Amino acid sequence: MGLYRPSDIHVLEFPMTDPVQPNIELLRDVRRLKVDGSDQVIGARAFDVLAYLDAHSGRVVTKAELLENVWADLNVEESNLTVQIASLRKLIGARAIATVPGLGYQLTLSAKAPADPPKALPLPDKPSLAVLPFANLTGDAGKDYLVDGIVSDLISALSCIRAFFVIAASSTFTLKGKAIDLADVGRQLGVRYIVEGGIQQAGDSLRINVQLVEAETGHLIWSQRFTGPLAEIFELQDSVVAATASAIEPSVLTAEALRADRKPTTSLTAYDLCLRATPTAIRVHDAAAFFKARDLLHRALDLDPHYVHAKGLLCGLHTSALGIRAITFAEARSCLPLAEDILSDDRIADPQALADAGFAIAYFGGQQQRGVSALRRAVALNPNSFLVLTMSGWVHRYIGEIAIAEEHLLRAMRLNPIDPNIAAARSGLAHLMHLRGDYEAAIPMLERALAEEPGLFPARLGLVVTCWKTGRIAEAIRHGEALRASAPGLSVSGYLQDAPDTMPAWRQDIEDALRAVGVPE
Repeated sequence: MGLYRPSDIHVLEFPMTDPVQPNIELLRDVRRLKVDGSDQVIGARAFDVLAYLDAHSGRVVTKAELLENVWADLNVEESNLTVQIASLRKLIGARAIATVPGLGYQLTLSAKAPADPPKALPLPDKPSLAVLPFANLTGDAGKDYLVDGIVSDLISALSCIRAFFVIAASSTFTLKGKAIDLADVGRQLGVRYIVEGGIQQAGDSLRINVQLVEAETGHLIWSQRFTGPLAEIFELQDSVVAATASAIEPSVLTAEALRADRKPTTSLTAYDLCLRATPTAIRVHDAAAFFKARDLLHRALDLDPHYVHAKGLLCGLHTSALGIRAITFAEARSCLPLAEDILSDDRIADPQALADAGFAIAYFGGQQQRGVSALRRAVALNPNSFLVLTMSGWVHRYIGEIAIAEEHLLRAMRLNPIDPNIAAARSGLAHLMHLRGDYEAAIPMLERALAEEPGLFPARLGLVVTCWKTGRIAEAIRHGEALRASAPGLSVSGYLQDAPDTMPAWRQDIEDALRAVGVPE
């Protein structure tokens, strides 16, 4: 790339922090890397990053400087740099490149052995994370307060997620400007995940990059870039915090579930059993998956009968299974005693458990107002959860509070537009459009929801009703046939008896449409 002066061979000496320290040779003129005498496969970008860090090994190299010099005129996201750093650490040692929160990276070249590292803190019994100071890459030190403000607000937002253990800002900000190793930080703070990021400026626009990594391995789990005008920095700050908190929640839960699933069966605890069941509880794909997850959660409750999180997941599992008609209303109601246990205890402050229980009570328990009360508590506890907001939108729709329902569903979709359950939010919003008489807008939204989740009963039902309402009888009949195939016992009277909707106009439209497409009485 012409960025570095070639030399014959440069031997890099790294501090003795890894158990076995490799011998590293960087051959710049032929662009090769040797580790312990063996040639290593290394990408061009990774090589250039290492060469640049080596050429400036006496100081911290900012992320902006690396992006500018290694990627030249290309406009790339900060996550690209993170990926290259992670690949280099795998090749030359996890501690060979130190992270300096709020600044960048430094190649560690001292041969002096470091002092014994501080004793590792034990990991909490729930997902744990720390938000490191973000890097101010704008070139204007006067914007440090904006960067730090985003981090502080993000820590506060993540702390509202009761399923997480989040390190306080007063601890993580002590790392600002210091060379660190993510694995060491994870052990010293007792966390499994790290959130880091940076802010860049281009003209009158700001670009904020945020990423979630696994501390021990440096594996990138999630990243996102936010862009907005400098004049609207505070609005941009709010949107970054809300969207990041919403996206990190399912990302961490999925990562935890995968980690737990790799454990041998003999080591599973009630918590690990719940982790394994979580992806299915959020979105059931078929009856077999439902029964497998239900078994895991019942085993967790056998180990700990008072485990509120497991009770909430069971409620959510039954709700999700009913949503694709993998089970019947009667089978779904078997979880209602667990929902009652959760809602009868005013001390419970787990927003996800409250939301799952409240939705179950409203959806197939016939207590819509009680469900709304539970969802309001859940939203107050965590206003940035996609799942909580989506369930709140649906339950408020059941009782005709359309404005609140629309606000919560739109907010959920804005916060996490690629959530696995986006079809549920989309179909709920389409039902609201139907209620307002905007049928032409509702139909494509329902079709999109059905494409995203083909078995979603509310989306298919919405298409039956809205196509019938607009005179598209052939389409209504086609969707009606698919509806009956997914729920063989479906009848007009049976559905109306079980349906949670309380709005007379909507119920009448459903009754007329189902009858018109041949659903038996």
